[in-house]
Amino acid sequence: MLHHIVMWKIKDLGAEGNKAANIAQAKALLDACAHLVPGIERFDVATAQPGLEGTYDLVLNSSFTDRAALAAYQTHPSHVALKPFMRKVVLERQCMDFET
Repeated sequence: MLHHIVMWKIKDLGAEGNKAANIAQAKALLDACAHLVPGIERFDVATAQPGLEGTYDLVLNSSFTDRAALAAYQTHPSHVALKPFMRKVVLERQCMDFET
């Protein structure tokens, strides 16, 4: 199993003009990728919640059957299509992949 975790800090201003709108749009775009390719075992997209500790605004917690499934996801046209929006609104990005 290959785990792929990505966290983003979103700019206060960006493509949509405000942070909350940018977070909502980024979440919607990511949620639409949940079933793009075979081999996606888990695909959770979450936003920071008031009252809970968090240093990032948005997280993708996903698992894939193997490296080939992750590679297929990363190169899928629908996933590639969301990257221009993310580049406009992302302040910081952290990613970690690991196998279990």
